[in-house]
Amino acid sequence: MTFNANDPSGAGGLTADVTAIASAGAHALAIVTGAYVRDTTEIFNHFSMDEESVTEQARTALEDVPAGAIKVGFVGSPENISAIAEIASDYADVPLVAYMPNLSWWQDSEIDSYLDAFRELMLPQTTLLVGNHSSLWRWLLPDWSGERNPSAKDIAKAAAELGVPYTLVTGIPLPDQFIDNVLATPQAVLYSEKFERFEAIFAGAGDTLTAALAALLANGHDLQAATAEALTYLDHSLDAGFHPGMGHIVPDRLFWAQADVDDEDTDIEDNAPGDDAALTPLPFFDLPPPNGTTKH
Repeated sequence: MTFNANDPSGAGGLTADVTAIASAGAHALAIVTGAYVRDTTEIFNHFSMDEESVTEQARTALEDVPAGAIKVGFVGSPENISAIAEIASDYADVPLVAYMPNLSWWQDSEIDSYLDAFRELMLPQTTLLVGNHSSLWRWLLPDWSGERNPSAKDIAKAAAELGVPYTLVTGIPLPDQFIDNVLATPQAVLYSEKFERFEAIFAGAGDTLTAALAALLANGHDLQAATAEALTYLDHSLDAGFHPGMGHIVPDRLFWAQADVDDEDTDIEDNAPGDDAALTPLPFFDLPPPNGTTKH
């Protein structure tokens, strides 16, 4: 089950979640918490649904379909955070993956109240917290004064003090145009993988990663295996990313569906409904796709 806002641009939000969850072989229970007003470049506004609507969507689905994992993205308001935390407490045995995106597009007062509610209500219910190194550092360690930047273990320790046993810190800068992604507890690094930094700006990477990770947990993978596979999936999605509009690059979450079959080698008779059925090949119809569409 994923709680997230609708993203009409298709860059992130529920669109990213549903596609990534399906790609990881799970069935998505998509709960709409609000809607962005955005394009592929930036977020201009957000409209939040009321908490009663969010609660009714989720509880109705959960009474019918058992959830193997819960993913919480951007849910728009402290009231929605409270409602989702209450639902999660009733399903305490279900792992919850909480994603904290960059909220710099929002007003400061809205950010503060949202982060306070998330810290007090959602984090105690969270199994795995995921976020960019910069975002988590500024949120969980605002008074950091060390000579070095905080490590993933430092951030995991701050999260653990709020009830989170595991933290996945992404986008940790490394030399030579690499970034590190580290799954950590306060005591140990459980998994890390570095990737070469793409010379591009992407929209929707965080939602893609966390939705795939939650789906893999729902399918029975252990946390380390799910993290490794989800990071690899994200890397391939970014590598196959495309420009649907005039803004940032969007991950191609269906990169694996791109056909490599040479159409000219396809025998039309192989698709015949029966040995006695006669198929007349249709005239060739070539409609070039608009620029930026996916290959599948």
